[in-house]
Amino acid sequence: MAQGCDSNDTRYTKSPSPGNKQETSDDVKKVMRREKNRIAAQRSRMRQTQKADSLHLESENLEKENAALRKEVKRLSEEAKYLTTVLSNHEPMCSGLGPQPSDVLYSPHQGVFHQPHMTSPRYQL
Repeated sequence: MAQGCDSNDTRYTKSPSPGNKQETSDDVKKVMRREKNRIAAQRSRMRQTQKADSLHLESENLEKENAALRKEVKRLSEEAKYLTTVLSNHEPMCSGLGPQPSDVLYSPHQGVFHQPHMTSPRYQL
């Protein structure tokens, strides 16, 4: 067996003196503290990365939702414009058929105006 300088070989180390024992204990504590700090920093970086990934996904989802809502707003605006045009084109034909002041009733319980159903021949098209 070859003889060499092995760090695990106790033949070449001095027995620790009382003062040296204190330094060794402090060194071990220092190494342990550094190891704990390294692990805590690694966990912190991992949490930070996960949070960034989560925010990125949330941002993408909100952008998709925003695009869908903008599309719906555009469709509804076009529908409102179309219906306004249809109503404008239809109003001249119905100008004499509008409700008379006595035909419109107010219901205080519902807070709305109510127009009764017209059955008179004057209201038929």
